[in-house]
Amino acid sequence: MTNRGRLTVLMAAVLALAAVATAAVLHASARADRRNEARPGGPAVTTGKVLLSPGAPRLVFRNMAWGPHRDELATVRADAPDGGRRTATATGVKCLRFYASAGTGICLQSVHGTLTDTYRATVLDARLHEKAHYAVPGIPSRARVSPSGRYAAWTAFVGGDSYAGTDFSTRAAIVDTATGELTPTLESYRIIKDGRAYRSADVNFWGVTFAQDDRHFYATLATKGSTYLVRGDMATRTVTTLHRNVECPSLSPDGTRIAYKKRVRGASADAPWRLYVLDLATMRETALAEPRSVDDQAVWSDAGHLTYALPGDYGADLYTVPADGTGSARRLLTAAVSPAYL
Repeated sequence: MTNRGRLTVLMAAVLALAAVATAAVLHASARADRRNEARPGGPAVTTGKVLLSPGAPRLVFRNMAWGPHRDELATVRADAPDGGRRTATATGVKCLRFYASAGTGICLQSVHGTLTDTYRATVLDARLHEKAHYAVPGIPSRARVSPSGRYAAWTAFVGGDSYAGTDFSTRAAIVDTATGELTPTLESYRIIKDGRAYRSADVNFWGVTFAQDDRHFYATLATKGSTYLVRGDMATRTVTTLHRNVECPSLSPDGTRIAYKKRVRGASADAPWRLYVLDLATMRETALAEPRSVDDQAVWSDAGHLTYALPGDYGADLYTVPADGTGSARRLLTAAVSPAYL
């Protein structure tokens, strides 16, 4: 056999081995995907039409189950999320954090660059089409939409990576989805603390939640090592402190109570929070029946229950607990995070 013939045979053998290796890798990957999709709690979902407009009660969330729809927004029936998960509908829209109300959604997204990722807040209409987007100066953390859909808010970490520590800084922004007017940071608001004007270079805000009137909101203010519940007024651009040791507030549907996470004595420094509800009329706190540390901004699923995320096998699972301190916590939906009830 000539040298050219030997080279031809060698190249053919190399190509054949490469084809076999490629096929083996693809086959193994496909089998892994099928195994992941079939794992308990990680069922497959299907692509379909999803609307954010009012209709039959639905739960929209970021899908964490392994498979082609991981990280996409998906929806299930609100009255039977576990039973309806295998018929969940995925949207094709990927969000790190999400919230929606009255046909308006806010989707905090990662934008992959050549050298580094950046982040943006995308306002979505009822058909999940982009209306506008805004640069987010750090890692997205919280997102909310006002009950009318008029305003959207988000929080991002701009230093550090956890609320549990002290080495972090946040930016909380509010946008008027009708006009596009953006308040890039609540640090531009005037602060009234303990009845007096207050200024400090270490002020941080996070965890906005809106009232029904499209004027007022609540949020967390941190300064000098303490956190406070503040009531904000978008007309006067002021925030006023109301109660101490409140983080990630969530206003009840009737506007009378605030659900929040509170740091408790004796807890681990890495898991310091417990869920509480504050009565705004009496300022009386009620500890909820969730013994674990919750690092989330809880959502009111109805007037008497809260939904929130805890770490799970796929990244996070959703749990629910009564808002009056009775009962016990139970898992609501596996492989899900960032819930919104429509």
